[in-house]
Amino acid sequence: MARGWESKAVEEQIGAAEANKEARGRRALTADQIAQVKHKEGLLLERARIVREMERAFKRRHLELLERGLAYIEGELSKLEDQGEEPSAKG
Repeated sequence: MARGWESKAVEEQIGAAEANKEARGRRALTADQIAQVKHKEGLLLERARIVREMERAFKRRHLELLERGLAYIEGELSKLEDQGEEPSAKG
């Protein structure tokens, strides 16, 4: 099971690196867009931290707490993804 979580963590790090490349590739970002990118990066870092802790957790209660935290972070990331798609759908 730990190996699966480790793979996800690596996958997320690769995804975050690609997101950073895209962010740098855009020339002019608005203040809102910059804030959104920073918020997303923070969520990705927090997600990676939670996944690492889940690999080491041995108490069921602690693992449940981490799972709830992970679900929350993934929900927030999903909201950001949905917000990011709206302008392109309108334009």
